[in-house]
Amino acid sequence: MAEAAERTVSVAEAKAHLSELIADAEAGETVVITRRGEPVAELRARRRPKGKIDWGWLREATAKIPYSPTDSGDLVREMRNDDRY
Repeated sequence: MAEAAERTVSVAEAKAHLSELIADAEAGETVVITRRGEPVAELRARRRPKGKIDWGWLREATAKIPYSPTDSGDLVREMRNDDRY
């Protein structure tokens, strides 16, 4: 898999071109934002690229989701019957 491109911009440039930088990140580019020449933030897309499923990525992403012993049907019934209605 090819490594994504990386670009460095100052905070001022990031503020002036935020929409463009977000579009670039969605396209797979990583944008490093610097203040006084030091990296302070990184902008990159959260979504995985479309195409073949990356099972390693999927396992890693779902491993962080806490397990709930509540059945989904029971959860929906609890939400429906909640006192707020």
